[in-house]
Amino acid sequence: MCYYNKVYKSQIKIGKMRGAAVIMLHRLTLANFRNYAALDAEFAPRLTIVSGANGQGKTNLLEACYLAATGRSHRGSRDREMIRFGESDAVLRAEIEFDNREITHELRLSNTGRRVNIRNGSKLRRADAFAETLSAVMFTPDDLNLVRGGADERRRLLDRCISQLRPRYAEALAEHTRLYAHKTRVLRGWRENSGLLDALPEFNNALIDADARLIFYRASFVRKLAERARVLHADCSHGTEELALTYKTVRGADTENPDRAVIAHALRERSRELYDAELASGQCLVGARRDDIEIAINGTEARKYASQGQARTAALAVKLAEREIMADELGRAPLLLLDDVLSELDEARREFVLTRSSGGQVVISTCVLGETPPNTRIIEIQNGGIARCIIT
Repeated sequence: MCYYNKVYKSQIKIGKMRGAAVIMLHRLTLANFRNYAALDAEFAPRLTIVSGANGQGKTNLLEACYLAATGRSHRGSRDREMIRFGESDAVLRAEIEFDNREITHELRLSNTGRRVNIRNGSKLRRADAFAETLSAVMFTPDDLNLVRGGADERRRLLDRCISQLRPRYAEALAEHTRLYAHKTRVLRGWRENSGLLDALPEFNNALIDADARLIFYRASFVRKLAERARVLHADCSHGTEELALTYKTVRGADTENPDRAVIAHALRERSRELYDAELASGQCLVGARRDDIEIAINGTEARKYASQGQARTAALAVKLAEREIMADELGRAPLLLLDDVLSELDEARREFVLTRSSGGQVVISTCVLGETPPNTRIIEIQNGGIARCIIT
């Protein structure tokens, strides 16, 4: 039996999660997005498979699904990078069912960086407000590097997920990015213009406030993530290994019982300690941008000592834990996007992912299309368009 049947059987639970609203992506229309001049794709309530050779645009289609849900690219791309080469703008339109209501999300991207976000004909001030209806978790081959990769990989995981759960986190993240850029310009330019130092205390205090909010949310989230991932990892490893996640942030911040005032005090103390070092290096040496999640397997640092198989199992547990937390907090299973990740896994881990993907809507991209279960929509991508679309 083809392993896609694992997804199909698990999706029988759709709409039956505790307190769940029925939410699904029905249709996605693209104009000048990535390699698509025009595309109109419909999705099945349970399982949709996007097939095609490498380089045809499968990942771009899943990126558009994620963008429709979150207002962000999973790649961290700027708007102009998502616009088809030679064009000045792009449009993405998603038709969504939300608890028996039809909702339309529309994003208009411009190479000037000005974006228009529209829901049911009304403009929105924040793109992340889309997550109030549709949410998504995306799993790519790059996510298998969560364990061995740099700290920025793990921070992106936190930012993507928490932004969908906590709008104030997204606001603090945007404020952090703006203030960090200002402070960096001061630290790099004060030798040529000493007057810049007059602005440093103001930027420092504002950045500390934004970072304290980020660290507060991150600490709370990682506690939940650690517990979920520990259980999932034990299941996948048949109880032979124990996974531990530890949030690493500024010294003096209590991540077990996070308090914003305590965190801000710790940031302020550390900033005073490193003031001269920041001026000498021209870099921000304090703050949420230096946070990390330490991952250990059986008490040993996974980044340095885990085998390839152990690292993959840990990454799977973390990503699936992310989805379970979102399902619990939102009262609905988020759209699950699996971008060619199954081909990277052995049979046991592939089965583990699919078995634990119960509830909600799943979109899988693949280069090799095998036997598929009934009522699966298959979208075959070729040369930046849909070559065929069938329902099994």
